[in-house]
Amino acid sequence: MTQQGVRWTVEQVLALAPDAASRKAGSRLGVAGPWSATGANGEAVWGLCKGSGSKPYQTVVAVHDAQAAAGPGYKCSCPSRKFPCKHALGLLLLWAEGASTVPYGQDPPEWAGQWLEGRRQRTGQKVADAAPASGGRSADPAAARRRAELRAEGIAAGAAELEQRLIDLLHGGLAAADGAGYAAWDETAARMVDAKAAGLAARVRELGTIPSSGAGWPARLLEECALLHLLIRAYLGISGLPEPLAATVHARVGLTTDTADLLAGGQAAVRDRWLVLAQQDSSDGKLTTRRIWLRGEGSGRAALLLSYGAAGAAPPLALPTGLSLDAALTFYPGSRPLRAALGEQFTPPAPGTAPPGSGVEKALAAYGDGLREDPWLDTWPVVLSDVVPLPGPDGWQLADAAGDAALPVDPRCLGRTGLWQLASVSGGGALTVFGTCGHRGFTPLTAWSPDTAEAVSL
Repeated sequence: MTQQGVRWTVEQVLALAPDAASRKAGSRLGVAGPWSATGANGEAVWGLCKGSGSKPYQTVVAVHDAQAAAGPGYKCSCPSRKFPCKHALGLLLLWAEGASTVPYGQDPPEWAGQWLEGRRQRTGQKVADAAPASGGRSADPAAARRRAELRAEGIAAGAAELEQRLIDLLHGGLAAADGAGYAAWDETAARMVDAKAAGLAARVRELGTIPSSGAGWPARLLEECALLHLLIRAYLGISGLPEPLAATVHARVGLTTDTADLLAGGQAAVRDRWLVLAQQDSSDGKLTTRRIWLRGEGSGRAALLLSYGAAGAAPPLALPTGLSLDAALTFYPGSRPLRAALGEQFTPPAPGTAPPGSGVEKALAAYGDGLREDPWLDTWPVVLSDVVPLPGPDGWQLADAAGDAALPVDPRCLGRTGLWQLASVSGGGALTVFGTCGHRGFTPLTAWSPDTAEAVSL
């Protein structure tokens, strides 16, 4: 926080880009040349960007709205269908650099003010509209209950069919999976989609990638088949499970609680000052999934926010890495609650500091605790402190500065340039790193420079 307000870093702005092309185009516009009539206050940044036409593009970005859980909002008069567009990214980059061409503390021009006022009204209406859906009320509760029963029956039938297919696979021998190709797996996954069991479909697709994936693939395939069979048996016998574990099984097969129902369902929210540890996007070509990891500065609790966007558009929720926000989170039910929904934000986001971490052994213990309560848990978020990144002939590892223990980096990360960026930030010394710890190793996502304490996304 300065006299110029809270400014994001260049890295935080670029993390909002929907794709690499937008990132590159936005960077070219992050200079004063094409911009005029720029300004900023505690709510928004605005400006006019000269384009190829006679009229400049009107660009405004709502960088904070205490009532909006969707993060920044963007408005530009350009015809781009990407959000944020290159003009919004360029404006934010200009603002992030602290340029004097973006004066702070002014009132927005009429065109920007009208959009901001409309956004405030729309946000308030969304909050009001969520109330009638609370408590699971429906225009026809009996019909809603019947739909839920039919879906449960469909998933149960799909799970039983999948169990038989796994049995057939084992009877035929795992070696046969090597020559069967991916088509059989894809057909099985499609059957699970038809049964409304998206979680089972995703796990089947993962099974299809294991054959011929390198040395030891039969053992990996057997392990994943065993976990999938355990999930099937858990769902088919869900009535006998404790409620938290039953909620976990429901989520794993693809039955999730609607966010609006969760926020309005009376479950106690957790208010804390939440540090944004990392933001990561993944895409399957049709849908972009954004994962945002948080850590409560008071509670030390980890949280994961999920947001989705169609191809060509960034997901609506954007919280740049390194910011800290005073907000309320409501956690989805489960035996090891991690995913949460963002509720009310009480103050504008502010720059955060490097979080406290633990050594390698405690990180492994944290993942072990999570795995004990959720057998299908792939990874768990952890913060490592005083670790040194070390490349080696057998892969990278993060070693305790004292040399007592080391955690291997997930082999799937070995092609990423972020590992060398991590070594550069380290400079050969110890630093704090956030990432996810799982049975394949550690995936680094964010590092804090020991010199500047700035968060660096990897």
